[in-house]
Amino acid sequence: MLALADGTTFRGIAFGADGETGGEVVFNTAMTGYQEILTDPSYSGQLVAMTYPEIGNVGVNREDAESRRPFVTGFIVKEYWDPASNWRAEQSLGDYMRDHGIVGIAGIDTRALVRHLRTHGAQEGVISTVDLDPARLVAKAKARPGLVGVDLVREVTCAEAYDWDEPPWQLGGAAPPAASGPRPFVIAYDYGIKFNILRNLVASGCRVRVVPAATTAAAVLAQKPDGVFLSNGPGDPDAVPYAREQVANLIGKVPIFGICLGHQILGLALGGRTYKLKFGHHGANHPVMDVTTGKVEITSQNHGFAVDVESLRGLAELTHQNLNDRTVEGLTHTKEPLFSVQYHPEASPGPHDAQYLFKRFVDLMARTKG
Repeated sequence: MLALADGTTFRGIAFGADGETGGEVVFNTAMTGYQEILTDPSYSGQLVAMTYPEIGNVGVNREDAESRRPFVTGFIVKEYWDPASNWRAEQSLGDYMRDHGIVGIAGIDTRALVRHLRTHGAQEGVISTVDLDPARLVAKAKARPGLVGVDLVREVTCAEAYDWDEPPWQLGGAAPPAASGPRPFVIAYDYGIKFNILRNLVASGCRVRVVPAATTAAAVLAQKPDGVFLSNGPGDPDAVPYAREQVANLIGKVPIFGICLGHQILGLALGGRTYKLKFGHHGANHPVMDVTTGKVEITSQNHGFAVDVESLRGLAELTHQNLNDRTVEGLTHTKEPLFSVQYHPEASPGPHDAQYLFKRFVDLMARTKG
């Protein structure tokens, strides 16, 4: 059974691990890439419902993981298919979830759930295979603290710094050609970083070192990086004040590129504000306009908070805007070498429309250094 904090309940079929789990219930509109979604640390603390009806068809494999393990709290689907029908599959989705203790529910009307969340907003919920009493489960959902004010970054960040040199995966295993010229040295803050971000930085010619979220600005600058990258991550940016403080100390001293939670933290470090969205943006088909060129990108997104555009007046400039709800999707500074986007240019899953942003970061580092 799935129970929401407002009293709505759904009965379904259990798959994955047995047990009980809770989190904020959100929906993802991507048609493919459920393994990448499961292993995106930005989903820590959330129960993810897939709008695409058939999930599990292609199984799972080691190459498609976006982090060291799955981070979703629970998984909600319309139809679960246990036998994997793909030559790359190494395990069924259900067995994978069972191995990692992730509770799933299938066979519910996900269209009804999505319409409910769009109308009433994302909210806390509980999935249980052991307690099927609606009243008790609703009470448990109501008692959950929610994501506002909760620091989830500490749960997903790396324990110590490490270097990354793996390029993007290609069919057949052939590595892309090495970038010519000097390689800029980038330090990437891990707020819940996805592997494909690191692969794209390497493909752009960067030497990459990943550091824990609480690393001080002084420790970063002591390594003399050519640029600093601020990664994606879960939850409320206001609940990570140590990140905001360190980024504020880096502004003006080194080129900065942020995405997702990194974008929100940069907005806070510049003096702006953030707020929680009604049901967030989760999926691989969100239209975003680059207001500097008028071009529209189809983007991959995963966030429940946004930067308040009015709070940035005189502090930063809007560069990208969501065409669905006009929320901030990108910002830059008129004087300092920095920019950020709310969406995921590395995709995985999703389209590659925004991969040019990695080259923009490399060009920014080259101009600043020159």
